[in-house]
Amino acid sequence: MHAPWLARVRPLTVRRTIGATVGSFLAAALQLTSGSDPDANLAAAEEQIELAARRGADLVGLPENFSYMGDDQQRLELAPTLAERCSRFLVTMARRYQVTLLGGGFPVPAGENLTYNRAELVGTEGQLLARYDKIHLFDVDIPDGITYCESATVKPGDALPPVVDVPGLCRIGLSICYDVRFPELYRHLAAAGAELLMVPAAFTAYTGKDHWQVLLQARAIENTAYVVAPAQTGVHYGRRQTHGHALVIDPWGTVLADAGLAPGLAVAPVDAGHGKRVRAQMPSLQHRRPALF
Repeated sequence: MHAPWLARVRPLTVRRTIGATVGSFLAAALQLTSGSDPDANLAAAEEQIELAARRGADLVGLPENFSYMGDDQQRLELAPTLAERCSRFLVTMARRYQVTLLGGGFPVPAGENLTYNRAELVGTEGQLLARYDKIHLFDVDIPDGITYCESATVKPGDALPPVVDVPGLCRIGLSICYDVRFPELYRHLAAAGAELLMVPAAFTAYTGKDHWQVLLQARAIENTAYVVAPAQTGVHYGRRQTHGHALVIDPWGTVLADAGLAPGLAVAPVDAGHGKRVRAQMPSLQHRRPALF
């Protein structure tokens, strides 16, 4: 397939406005309305990545299904090509815009009629920093009449998500969408030293209105960590509609930035000093008694 974003070379000359302070940087949670055209999706993603970089972001997150959001059978057919394109896209974008970039979830072949839902974190030189295959799959009957069965075409990962120490930023833990309902996963990330939790998602509109923000705030508060949550928004295909509201939340649970309902981005500062102060004021991670559970 033709990839127009590979043909364009647009050097970025922006100077970081916050990243110059040790332990402080800007994080951007991007918001997209992805559909069934990978070319259009990747072009829209690059527009938002460029905007985030020009606003001074050092860490940029793309939502789940950023490259394709459409019919499951077509996704399976496209998976071999999309897996390669998405990894290459992330490397190209991270280098071009000099950002640490998370691709929040894209299909990777995992055997006959199955894919993994994979997130990759890529550094500014295009190096792969971390990879995670989603382990919690969304098999739910929503009261609005829509049934979701992610496990019909997606194979769960067999490893807990990683935490990676990104030089110049902080320790980042990965997750994807439905994972947010499983607090034990985030306690694992916190125990492994995560200071910032990435939660890229394509959260349903029906559940999102009641659960999205409160779940993300809970994960931030109970783990005294920043949360960066890129999101899908709007109508995608058929009756599939997502909630939007990409968020950046601080370790006290305060929403620092909200992208609302339109495609765009939520940008806010991440301050390691603030995170340490919150953990000192509320040292709940030190008070755990896991032997009793």
